[in-house]
Amino acid sequence: MVALSPLLNVMVSASRKAARGLARDFGEVENLQVSVKGPSDFVSTADHKAERTLQQELQKARPRFGFLMEEGGEIVGEDSANRWIIDPLDGTTNFLHGIPHFAISIALERDGQIVAGVIHNPITDELYFAERGQGAFLIAPYTERRLRVSARSQLDLAVIGTGIPHRGRGDHERYTGQLSRVMAQVAGVRRMGAASLDLAYVAAGRFDAYWEEGLQPWDMAAGLLLVTEAGGVAMATDGSQDAMRTGSPLASNRKLQGPMTRLLRGA
Repeated sequence: MVALSPLLNVMVSASRKAARGLARDFGEVENLQVSVKGPSDFVSTADHKAERTLQQELQKARPRFGFLMEEGGEIVGEDSANRWIIDPLDGTTNFLHGIPHFAISIALERDGQIVAGVIHNPITDELYFAERGQGAFLIAPYTERRLRVSARSQLDLAVIGTGIPHRGRGDHERYTGQLSRVMAQVAGVRRMGAASLDLAYVAAGRFDAYWEEGLQPWDMAAGLLLVTEAGGVAMATDGSQDAMRTGSPLASNRKLQGPMTRLLRGA
């Protein structure tokens, strides 16, 4: 049994409580009330309920911490050094179309550094978590294990995750240039629709690398920590180290970092 620290216990407990509500709502997805926040950017009642649950549970355990949330925005806490970064439903479009690939993502930022992260798929009950300096782990039905990034060193054997900009989002011409270069060199490219899980898949060795542009901190905060704690590299697609600032992460094992960076920058 993987032992959880007091901090991770708080995060996992909050995630599991919110996950139960999302799983119930997923079963009733056709009856959800849906509002439109922007082009192809839907917010369901389930999204808001999950965020309220997470906020309440985390605030109860750490009342002085602040929050940065996808729906609720930023709440400055009495303890200015610590804040929770939350995406209550990453993969909303999948959720609303009945595709069981979405996640809750919770990260704790301390003095500008991500120190703990949890990513949880409520339908598969796969729960990924990491704490800085302590490694990354997966708890799922019938398995518990430490996470390690893949060891593949050749692009022609690699499967790469990505996010495709859709209507109203991103630079389509720039992305198609990147994709054209990548897909000509690799064994496969996958677009799954939930950035947090894409990063968790890199940490678990399922994807050999992943890139995307135009993300927000709550999309990737927990996942970037998972990748580095699993022995991988998380940087920005422009070659800089601060993916959180640029919103454009490139995550991979160390052997593919150079080749992937060259492909993307060459586009």
